[in-house]
Amino acid sequence: METLDGEFEFVFVDDGSTDRTSAVLDELADCDERVIVVRLQRNYGKTEALVAGFEHAEGEYIVAMDGDLQHDPAEIPLLIEKLHQGYDMVCGCRVARPGDSMFTKQLPSRIANALMAKLSGVNIRDFGGGFKAFRSDLIKQIPLYGELQRFIPALASAYGARICEVPIHISERKFGKSHYGIGRLIPVLFDLITVPFLLRYMSRPMHVFGGLGLIGVFISFVLATWLMIEKVIFRVSLMANHGPLLIFAGILLLSGLILICQGLIGEMLLRKFHEQQYPQRESHALRVVTRYKNR
Repeated sequence: METLDGEFEFVFVDDGSTDRTSAVLDELADCDERVIVVRLQRNYGKTEALVAGFEHAEGEYIVAMDGDLQHDPAEIPLLIEKLHQGYDMVCGCRVARPGDSMFTKQLPSRIANALMAKLSGVNIRDFGGGFKAFRSDLIKQIPLYGELQRFIPALASAYGARICEVPIHISERKFGKSHYGIGRLIPVLFDLITVPFLLRYMSRPMHVFGGLGLIGVFISFVLATWLMIEKVIFRVSLMANHGPLLIFAGILLLSGLILICQGLIGEMLLRKFHEQQYPQRESHALRVVTRYKNR
C-alpha cells in the first residue's frame, strides 16, 4: 500500500472469532495507528461483517478482501487503477480456483454467475468473489443484509454504478476450511429470485402483485361466466358436474384480490418511505444549487 499515492488505513473485522484473532489484531493496532479493529459480539456472517467494515472505513476508495489469505494484496493497485479510470466498482475475477472441487464448488458457482449476469444485466463472470474495490459513496448507500454480499454488483447496477472486473489469482487455502459448498446452492437459488425482483419491482410493487392479481381475477371471471351460462341456460347442477372447477374459480378470485391488496399495501409503504426521505432530498438539492452558485 505504501507504493501507492495517498493515505490509507486497514479495517479488520473480527466476526466473532474464537481463536487468537482478537489478540493479534490488538497487537497490530498497538503497533500501527493505521490499523482499525472492528469487533463483532458474535458471528454474524460475511454480509454483516462487510457492512461493519464499510461503516468504519473513511477513505474515498474501499477494497474488500477475505481473511483466508487467498487474495494477493499485490493486486490491489490493479483494482485502484480501474477506479481512477472512472469506474465505481471493480470486481476481482478468479481465473483459477486451486483446491476447489469442480462439481461441488466450481460448477455450481459458474451456473449461479451465469444466471445472475443474465437476470441482472451486469456483464461480469464472477459475482461471488470477495476481492472487490468500491467508491465509498456508492457502497455505503447500498442496503445489504442476509446473504446479499454475493450480489453487490447487481445491486450496485441499480444505482447507476459503472462496473468492471479484472482477473485475479487465488492462492491455495493453507489454513481452515471453506464453509461454501453444494449445501449453499439452495440459498443462492432463493437469492437469484429475490435480487432480480428487488432490481425490477422495488419501486413499483403494484406492477408485479397487481398484475398477477388481475390475471387471477380475469381467469376467475371467465370461469364464473361460463359456469353461470351452464347453470342458467343449460340447467346444469354446478356442484354435481363442476364442483371442483367452481371451488377453483372462487379460490382464484380470492387469491387475485389478495395479491392486488398486497400491491396496494406495498405502494403505501413505498410512499411513506419516500415521504420520510423527501426532506433529505430537498436539502441535498439545496446544497447542489448552493455549490452551483458558488462556482
